[in-house]
Amino acid sequence: MKLFDKLFGGKKNSPKERNEIDNEELKELLANTALAQLENGKDYDSLLGTTVDFGYLFDITDHGIEALFKITTDKGIFYFAAQKQSVLRLNFTEDLFRSTTERFLELHPK
Repeated sequence: MKLFDKLFGGKKNSPKERNEIDNEELKELLANTALAQLENGKDYDSLLGTTVDFGYLFDITDHGIEALFKITTDKGIFYFAAQKQSVLRLNFTEDLFRSTTERFLELHPK
């Protein structure tokens, strides 16, 4: 039975998840990492007024950070995911951002 639980997500082996959406320090770190990937003149002219919106932000035991967020600059909206120790720029639409966020939160309730 233990092997079955391991393969198919038995409760005893489920990773512990912590919703970090209110962790301002972590959000700032992720946002700064993503901002460093944006190119001045192409992705923004000025960072004044730039906003960052998180869809979700979780810390999962033995996995790391899982986050989806977007940065809005004076030149557009740019989407990012954080997975484990990486921040990746995504080719997303707003609809995909919303639906991915909704689905993730359904699977990982608070």
